[in-house]
Amino acid sequence: MRETLKLTEEDGYEALQGHVVDKALAARAKYGPDVDWATMLRILGDPEFVRFPVGVRFDDEALLNGEFAYAAALGKRPSEGFCLFVHPCFEAREEVLPLLVAYHVPAINYLDIATNKEAELFGATLLGMRVDDYYEQLCDLADSMPGGVGRVGSEEVRQRFEQLTGDHQGASDSAPPPVGGCGSGCGCS
Repeated sequence: MRETLKLTEEDGYEALQGHVVDKALAARAKYGPDVDWATMLRILGDPEFVRFPVGVRFDDEALLNGEFAYAAALGKRPSEGFCLFVHPCFEAREEVLPLLVAYHVPAINYLDIATNKEAELFGATLLGMRVDDYYEQLCDLADSMPGGVGRVGSEEVRQRFEQLTGDHQGASDSAPPPVGGCGSGCGCS
């Protein structure tokens, strides 16, 4: 009898993170190294890097208080596409849009499997940054939003995360959900 591998959940996340990095590096090689807003839009439209159709809309109607962006499903199946709502305060700031939008690509590609770690890893790799620097810039952007700072750890955001993913693990105080503010638990609350 052949011996089978006994893979753990940790092994799965390690493989996912490797795939996230590979996709970001491939997109950077094809479209980079400088990813501006026009380039980011081309990446969003390229099924080699973004599995499902995505449109961007500068509107806060689907955003919770403190969220800078949110990828809303357009139907019951991911293949029907997503609308990435981006807070309108960023519409005229094209230089920061790739940071904000890249963060949401893993959630679109990997759905409820992606966490804030994959989001940060993808964005940082795509933009040629250290993860810590990417994270800090996202926090600064979330903090710069009108109406006060984002409420990353708010109960409202936690409930949305649980609704979207069915995961109660991300709802702990030590691991904020990958939605709301910058989604990284950086103290934007």
